[in-house]
Amino acid sequence: MDVFLMIRRKKTTIFIDVKETTSIFGIKEIIKGIMKVPVENQQLYKDSTILADDSRPLTDYGLTSATAKAQMPATLGLCFRKEDGNFEELELTPLSNPPELPDVMRGNQEDAGSQPIAQAS
Repeated sequence: MDVFLMIRRKKTTIFIDVKETTSIFGIKEIIKGIMKVPVENQQLYKDSTILADDSRPLTDYGLTSATAKAQMPATLGLCFRKEDGNFEELELTPLSNPPELPDVMRGNQEDAGSQPIAQAS
């Protein structure tokens, strides 16, 4: 079965779908093809936990087709190795939110629940 993943690093988001049996190394190979960063310079996180063992499949980390669906993909964090040999801090820029409604459109939003609905006769 397919597992849908959203891999995030700073302002970059990558959507991929892979098999449940895919290893962490396999995910890193996909990222290598997209981002041009060697596998050994990548570090993946799930809920601030490092996915350290590249040979383990996604199912070992609780990523299955039941938990990572197309309409609700699982999120993995991605960090790259810096020039000093250490990995950068995990940084996920929040996704954008829609702007607030102008006052004109907000109008009577508080009273909207108490207004009776007119029925056509």
